[in-house]
Amino acid sequence: MSSKLGGKAKPLKAPKSEKKDYDETDLANIQKKKDEEKALKELRAKAQQKGSFGGSGLKKSGKK
Repeated sequence: MSSKLGGKAKPLKAPKSEKKDYDETDLANIQKKKDEEKALKELRAKAQQKGSFGGSGLKKSGKK
């Protein structure tokens, strides 16, 4: 008495995407985005090497 309803349902396969044709402006925009992301990665790496800013963070005052 086995049925196909039990157990996990398998996810449906996604349809294959077609290759898109890009013109010169699209290619320029894609290249510009890649360059910006690369620059951001480099800046993040530099920031991590220097450490945190300010040291101990916010200091609370004893006064109320």
